[in-house]
Amino acid sequence: MKSHIITTILVFLLLSCNEQKESNRFPTQAWETSTFENEGLNSAPFDDLLNEIENGVYGNVDQLLLIKNGKLVFDQSFENDYEKISKGKSGALGCGFATCKDSTVFGDYNYYHPKWHPYYQNQQVHTLQSVTKSIASIMIGVAIKEGDISSTDVKVVDFFEDYDLSMVEESFKTATLENLLTMQLGMEWHEIDRPIDSTNTTGQLEASQNWIQFTLNQHMDTIPGTKWVYNSGASQLMSGIIKKATGLYIDEYAEKHLFTPLGIKNYHWKKTPAGYTDTEGGLYLEAQDLAKIGFLMLREGKWEGQQIISSEWVKKSVTKQVSFDKEKGYGYQWWRDDQDGIEIWACHGFGNQYLLVFPKFETIAVVNSWNIFDEETESILKATKSAVIQSNSQ
Repeated sequence: MKSHIITTILVFLLLSCNEQKESNRFPTQAWETSTFENEGLNSAPFDDLLNEIENGVYGNVDQLLLIKNGKLVFDQSFENDYEKISKGKSGALGCGFATCKDSTVFGDYNYYHPKWHPYYQNQQVHTLQSVTKSIASIMIGVAIKEGDISSTDVKVVDFFEDYDLSMVEESFKTATLENLLTMQLGMEWHEIDRPIDSTNTTGQLEASQNWIQFTLNQHMDTIPGTKWVYNSGASQLMSGIIKKATGLYIDEYAEKHLFTPLGIKNYHWKKTPAGYTDTEGGLYLEAQDLAKIGFLMLREGKWEGQQIISSEWVKKSVTKQVSFDKEKGYGYQWWRDDQDGIEIWACHGFGNQYLLVFPKFETIAVVNSWNIFDEETESILKATKSAVIQSNSQ
């Protein structure tokens, strides 16, 4: 009898230790720190990359961070004088420091002024630009898990019955949430095929007073689900979808279901003129908090015993729903940016913002930069991917 009791106690203690060990793997309060050597990494590729960054090879890099096995092994910030860099710059993206009489005329969308970009009002939160799209997609996954949205088969137009749909074309009415998430909405949209000027549809979107209505009014050029076109307006529709489905703005919904569970306390999320949360590029996070998003995906949507999004949603998000070539593709507002045969899940943002997840290596990298001032630079994305792969391949 005593032997049975002792065995039971030992099993309980063992399970408790395992649970505690598992819990410690989640950086809700802070990342556990480690070293390249302790995590079996070769530091030389990152030493070389650091030297190149400091020599200006990759332009205005603000921060580079590396997570391995759930531990922070590298986190380096770089000082860039954006008052000096932006001074005298003006154009469609805004006006730089001490350059125009009233820099507030652009509000939060003055991309040249250091009050608003790349850090928000001298805080540590950094603009993520289109990395926001990938996080908004996670919130769609949350809403489906919570039962607020039935599935990705639901029609997009069903969420916008309170809008003027008189200009909405018939083919758009067949578009599903699946089509939206995979950038196959069928809508004519000129963004990555145009310079940043008055002909760029996303520039027109941000100049409009109602971003959702602007997007709904656009012409269609193909049947939904047949053609991939990068479309920030489609991503902005996620803001309206979450509000209609849950009754909460997406920043409020994320606060409840994503940010609080992950221990993300500091963030800024821009609002559009109509008061909706900007899901095409408006989120600012600290680099270590952005890395938590990557860790959530690595852990198949689970965080400290709580299933934030389903493992199936994670899989669909990072699977090539659309293939561009042997290595590149697009999922649910997430990129597949494979290199050298290594699978890489990626979030991309204007100005060189990147969240990179290397599932094979249990590695996450974050890059924050602000290369929008027309300098010619080498690719920090390719360099970072190469450094991660080489450091894991000793």
